[in-house]
Amino acid sequence: MEHEDYMNHALALAREAAAHGEVPVGCVIVRGGKIIGRGRNRREEKQATVSHAEMEAIADANRRLGTWRLEDCTLYVTLEPCPMCAGAILNARIPRVYYGARDRAMGACGGVINLFMERFPSTPALVGGVLGDDCRAVLEEFFRSLR
Repeated sequence: MEHEDYMNHALALAREAAAHGEVPVGCVIVRGGKIIGRGRNRREEKQATVSHAEMEAIADANRRLGTWRLEDCTLYVTLEPCPMCAGAILNARIPRVYYGARDRAMGACGGVINLFMERFPSTPALVGGVLGDDCRAVLEEFFRSLR
């Protein structure tokens, strides 16, 4: 599969989040050409918590692999990671991150700040703009529907 194919899987998860009234962000983690982690934004009313797509995908991959280290994986997410998710990516040792739309309000991979350029022990290679127009359109449509 190509990068766009994996991002299309993430976009499907983003659309699923939107269908549930959540900010449409989706994420997949790939290892050896197979998707091993999936996540989307979701809110748990009973626990009063919000789960970010990257956090869900990392947890899913951790469960499947039986380890917290994702050193040979690639993460695809429809929106540039926020500081919390960028920290989780750093801690999971994910070496490559592809994102779709830039987040100029909360982006921690260049939108506001780039945590991956700081002197952490292992920082991922970063590629932005993969299906960026499609990712941005899903977000814009969601927020337009709220107005």
